[in-house]
Amino acid sequence: MDKKIAVYICTGCGIGESLDIGQLSKVATSECKAALCKNHPNLCSSEGAQIIRDDIANDGVNTLIVAACSQRVMYDVFNFEGTLLDRVNLREQVVWSHPANDEDTQMMAEDYLRMSAGRMKQMEPPEPYQPEQEMSKDILVVGGGTTGMTAALEVARAGYSAVLVEKENELGGFQKNVSKTVTFPFKDVQANEINKLIAAVNDNEKIKVLTGSKVEKLSGGPCVFNAKIKQNGSTSDYNIGAVVLAAGWKPYDPEKLDKKLGYGASANVITNVQFEERAKSGKITRPADGKALKTVAFIQCAGQRDPKHLAYCSSVCCFTALKQAIQIKQQDPKANVFVFYQEMRTPGQGEDFFRKAQQEGVIFVRTQVPEVLTSGGKLAVQAFDELLGDTILLDDLDMVVLATGMAPVTAFGEDFKLKKPEDEEKKDDMVASVDSIFISDVLNLEYRQGPELPELQYGFPDSHYICFPYESRRTGIYAAGPVRRPMGISNAIEDAAGAAMKAIQCVELTSHGMAVHPRAGDLTYPEFFMQRCTQCKRCTEECPFGAINEDEKGNPLPQPTRCRRCSICMGSCPERIISFKNYSVGMIGDIIKSINVPDEYEEKPRILVLCCENDAYPALDMSGLRRMNYNAWVRVIQLRCLGSLNLVWIADSLSKGIDGIILLGCRHGDNYQCHFMKGSELANIRLSKVKETLDRLVLESDRVRFETVAITDYDKLPALLDEYAERLVEIGPNPYKGY
Repeated sequence: MDKKIAVYICTGCGIGESLDIGQLSKVATSECKAALCKNHPNLCSSEGAQIIRDDIANDGVNTLIVAACSQRVMYDVFNFEGTLLDRVNLREQVVWSHPANDEDTQMMAEDYLRMSAGRMKQMEPPEPYQPEQEMSKDILVVGGGTTGMTAALEVARAGYSAVLVEKENELGGFQKNVSKTVTFPFKDVQANEINKLIAAVNDNEKIKVLTGSKVEKLSGGPCVFNAKIKQNGSTSDYNIGAVVLAAGWKPYDPEKLDKKLGYGASANVITNVQFEERAKSGKITRPADGKALKTVAFIQCAGQRDPKHLAYCSSVCCFTALKQAIQIKQQDPKANVFVFYQEMRTPGQGEDFFRKAQQEGVIFVRTQVPEVLTSGGKLAVQAFDELLGDTILLDDLDMVVLATGMAPVTAFGEDFKLKKPEDEEKKDDMVASVDSIFISDVLNLEYRQGPELPELQYGFPDSHYICFPYESRRTGIYAAGPVRRPMGISNAIEDAAGAAMKAIQCVELTSHGMAVHPRAGDLTYPEFFMQRCTQCKRCTEECPFGAINEDEKGNPLPQPTRCRRCSICMGSCPERIISFKNYSVGMIGDIIKSINVPDEYEEKPRILVLCCENDAYPALDMSGLRRMNYNAWVRVIQLRCLGSLNLVWIADSLSKGIDGIILLGCRHGDNYQCHFMKGSELANIRLSKVKETLDRLVLESDRVRFETVAITDYDKLPALLDEYAERLVEIGPNPYKGY
């Protein structure tokens, strides 16, 4: 398109009082080649926005540079359809974080205008991706338990069609074997109404129920998934828009428990799951001989929170034990019921249910390592009571119930093996840590990275769960219920609704060519200049979301609807053949080249900050909001993800004469905070190769630094930047200044 650039400078919020607006306007018209430049005291007002709209309509302006507040605010006001737009952050990161009417502050503002013009020079309007095949908005729900059925109903109520796949011959999952439940408001045990839910699903015309079935293969991506589903010996194809994984959980194998818990030594030692089976059949009796229960002990955390078994808390076992104890007391108020616990976890209004158990006469014993004694045909529990400070022996027991935990079906049993790529040992140190994928025969994905979702240590799907619950690292596939994390029925119902909403959001955005989380609404997608591809496989190996497969020759085969627009592939490519309409290696290079670098005699070093848009950039904004000053030598370039870093930017910056480069990325590792999972880790790995560049340029290694930043670290950023500036003064100016 033929671009006609217009620059609009807001003078409100202290900008006009802190900067020479006339000089800024000269930079806009002369250096930035703007056809017109206008100032306004309140650009975000209806009057200010109307000025821009009038210029678009009357003067043919189609490329806008709005120099005002951060692009993280007022994005609804500065939204002009059919134009290219860039926001220059003069408020939070210039006048609110640097001295007013200062030479360095003015130079910073002018540089940010030049940098914006450098970006706009290469930016092109996005062209939404439209696949050749017809797009589907049907939602596939895998799992017919409470979570899956609720998700399917929520999808149907929203007006969409659902395909519900259940491997058993009837719906209901584990919950159909439960006699009583406990849900909000947690006042008493309640009747199990699973049959009402099953009937509602079966009666809904928008839900196609496939029992006794399984997903044999799932290929494609959002809106263009193809699911091969086998039922009764025959396989059918379904076009699917998005997937809700609600495959559920399995109880931890009690045979693996420590012998001191007595499982297997006595028929009267059972698990909480086996208790449910007995309660469903009618009266709860002693397992060995069916006699009435007079004294019962419940032992919590049986194998849980134990690195040898399940290292995590299963969340619901305390509620389950309270419910089962109350069931026994309601069956026979004279029965003696004891609960041996480490900590009783009944958050929120669950405390009411804990009090209910106390009122029913249940006795609680706080202890860490209770032991079940089964000698001589007798059953007893010995434990150190932490509240009494003494060891107690509870003998002549009729039954002991062990609270075994919940494990996701995606990583359960000996048949579930960890996938290791064939070439894992061959990978060099430029590749991030290998994904953990358990072969669990649930989704059977046709992805080069593996047939199931990438997993966390204990088999739960990996995602940035703090910011994006329900989401997995496979775009368009949303985990819900106990397969996502241990949870009870109340949370599972809530989870199902959330995952269904995410799936619907996905199909709606994708059908319009837009990206989903976290760059929701982004219309760009990666474009490959295949003539220069060397089949190095970096893009396919480093994409955290499996958005790129390979053909038989090793050429990348992108699946754009899987893409999250993180641009990690762009940073990974040594030939720089991957780009986006509004984000490319060349574009960032032009932005770097547009920075005005004073010569060494002016003693005004330049620090380039390449920062992630998800944590680091907002943290800088928050520093500005609190009027926290930091060094004015800094020039910030916002990256989609630090994983999009291409090492040519480092070489370009240093050869231009920029004195130092600091990378601000999200925390990586086991407790990562990267919105794109691997981006920060990959940037750190790539940066390890920068020493070669510095050695080639005969420069000090301290000139390039990597720092991890959380959004809550805004108060630490000014000191970090100031300290880095002081270090650059010690090192001295970049010898490439002026070249």
